[in-house]
Amino acid sequence: MKKDGFIYRVFDLYYDGFRHMTLGKTLWLIIFIKLIIIFLVLKLFFFPNYIKSHTEKGGEADFVSSEMMERAPNIQ
Repeated sequence: MKKDGFIYRVFDLYYDGFRHMTLGKTLWLIIFIKLIIIFLVLKLFFFPNYIKSHTEKGGEADFVSSEMMERAPNIQ
């Protein structure tokens, strides 16, 4: 890789910045922990797979289309 190339300079900027961080490493750790909580824990407990629990395997598309048709306003 050429050391004067744009991609190398961008990589070197971020690599050097993260290597010399002190407080930033702790803040990034907190951010990653929050993301894990948001996407894994909340998804598991508060957003169950509604379609899977209300249909049989292979009938998901029919279920979604029938629900959309029932909920759509009647336009004449």
